[in-house]
Amino acid sequence: MNPDRLSLTFAALGDPTRRAILARLSKGEASVSELAKPFMHEMSAPAITKHLKVLEKAGLISRSRAAQWRPCKLNGEPFREISEWIDIYRHFWEESFDRLDSYLKTMTAKTSKKKGRPHGRKK
Repeated sequence: MNPDRLSLTFAALGDPTRRAILARLSKGEASVSELAKPFMHEMSAPAITKHLKVLEKAGLISRSRAAQWRPCKLNGEPFREISEWIDIYRHFWEESFDRLDSYLKTMTAKTSKKKGRPHGRKK
């Protein structure tokens, strides 16, 4: 896994417009004009093209040409790399939560024992 590619991927995912484009592409191929349509009131066609170039540079999408149609589609590899990277930290957090759970169970058991004794009496 190339850290530079991972940096490009996370940078590309940092923009809500690009995430929306990816969400649309998760439903299947789409032309540039289809991808641009929901954003045309907010931004220009060249701005959409720039977003697509960022996604393409990060390897998240690929664009091809079929006559006049220029379909875009998702590429799965960068998403797999992100998943692998996140899994490292997922294991860390799961172990941390397991330790916290054990600690809380120990503390709850100690508190329950203390509550079971009458006040004022010592063993």
